Amino acid sequence: MSSSAQKYDVFQAIADPTRRKVLKLLAEKELPISEITSHFSISRTAIAKHLHILSEAQLVSGRKVGREKRYRLQPEPLTELQQWLSYYEKFWNNKLSILKHEIENE
Repeated sequence: MSSSAQKYDVFQAIADPTRRKVLKLLAEKELPISEITSHFSISRTAIAKHLHILSEAQLVSGRKVGREKRYRLQPEPLTELQQWLSYYEKFWNNKLSILKHEIENE
């Protein structure tokens, strides 16, 4: 499969720390690529590639406003991630309960 035909899922999209930071920025407000780029030490082209991956995963959407494109967060796909993590949360809660019990009984 060529990279141009590849579709990204939410897990692939959030795997990169730069993309997670972009999502955090867009959670606050809609931003143009120039403002997003100002928060990073990488090129505008690199940010555009990250935005493309986030868009493929349907985590961001872009719309034209005049001559610029503004991006905004679409948090709905994060529900899949939250559901996946909540399944494993029970293991952490169990381990923490055991640890608490061990500490209290020392």
